[in-house]
Amino acid sequence: MFITRKHLSRRTVLRGAGAAIALPLLDAMIPAATALANTAAAPRPRLGFVYFPHGAVMDYWMPKTTGKDFEFSPILKPLEPFREYTTIVTGLRNKGGESSDPHGIIAGTWLSCYGPANREAGGELGVTADQLAARYIGQDTTLPSLELAGESAGGVSCAPGVGCGFASTVSFRTPLQPLPMEHNPRKVFYQLFGQGDTEEERKAIVRESGSLLDHITEKAHKLSRSLGPADRATLADYLDSVREIERRVQKMANSSESGMQLPDAPLGASENFAEQIGMMFELMGLAWQSNQTRVVSFMIAKEVSMRTYNQIGVPDAFHPLSHHQNNPDKIARLVKIQTYHTDLFSKFVKRLSTMPDGDGTMLDHSIILFGSNMSNSDLHNNDPLPSVIVGRGYGRIKGGQHLHYPQDTPHANLLLTMLDRAGVPVKSLGNSTGTFAEV
Repeated sequence: MFITRKHLSRRTVLRGAGAAIALPLLDAMIPAATALANTAAAPRPRLGFVYFPHGAVMDYWMPKTTGKDFEFSPILKPLEPFREYTTIVTGLRNKGGESSDPHGIIAGTWLSCYGPANREAGGELGVTADQLAARYIGQDTTLPSLELAGESAGGVSCAPGVGCGFASTVSFRTPLQPLPMEHNPRKVFYQLFGQGDTEEERKAIVRESGSLLDHITEKAHKLSRSLGPADRATLADYLDSVREIERRVQKMANSSESGMQLPDAPLGASENFAEQIGMMFELMGLAWQSNQTRVVSFMIAKEVSMRTYNQIGVPDAFHPLSHHQNNPDKIARLVKIQTYHTDLFSKFVKRLSTMPDGDGTMLDHSIILFGSNMSNSDLHNNDPLPSVIVGRGYGRIKGGQHLHYPQDTPHANLLLTMLDRAGVPVKSLGNSTGTFAEV
């Protein structure tokens, strides 16, 4: 347990002139002589679902051996520094995501393992794992869940008779209600930290000072003087992180609002993809650290993405390249993109490993699924799926192993296991048959 001399409410915010900034968990929020489990630091794992499109080249994804002594595959190599936090799970199949029009439903069935047919408005089949979690561990936070995307959903491949929701989001609040995923970091930042009763009021705050943080500086200094050294360092680091992401968001806004009339960029062009993904990951971490939400889903890119990756020497559009037809040169370039996505994710994992949270780090207390609902992108199949769990969930995830399951083991079992480890009392999901004790 922690022993502290004062008790600061976990819901404390710094307010000033209409702005309000939620705080990270501080030692001062834990009453003296109180067991950790009975405080604001009680184990409530953060759940993350990070999706990448177009599957993975499994020969370069799946480690050659199972157990704890596995060697990281080329695509997963960026995660090697976090071996003890990494659980690679292979051999799983998602029958609920199989379709003659795969790109039209592939994203929307990843976390429900239930196809679009025979869904009932008042039923449970089709509700995604993130939203099941939001019902139980998201009701005492400002946002029950947060849905993010790395790029706009425009141009997705909509399945006939189904709607575009199954192609543009991984999150369904009800069997028939998809939740939109926000790709604009500026909007996400104001959603998390902007205050005011209306959008115009929030904009006015920024116009007046250029920064939300400027309005709470005096309160922050006053609070800091009342805290111990460790809490002062945590608070300073947290506010610096908020300031930096605000600066980057405003820089992007100034660039886009410079008054120049620019033509629409080609579908694949994005010189700032790494910065875009980095900002969304940072916002995801700050949302957890400030306890604004405990559940986040994030699509790094959309299905049928035409993005190019010139920054890593791959000028091909992503989706056409995913139809590699077993051409070795195309496979090599596709592996390069998939490794790049893992590298961007690993930077987020590193950030979580340095983010203090109670008696550990945010990485210690998180459970994050990094994966796709497609296997071989040239065949559009869902068997076996590429999946990795990162984080220890307060010690409820063993970590440091590669688990391979028999043919036709449901992907739903992995989702059910994640919910179980997060304390979400759900007995079944999709075509699940049980949880994985090995995880």
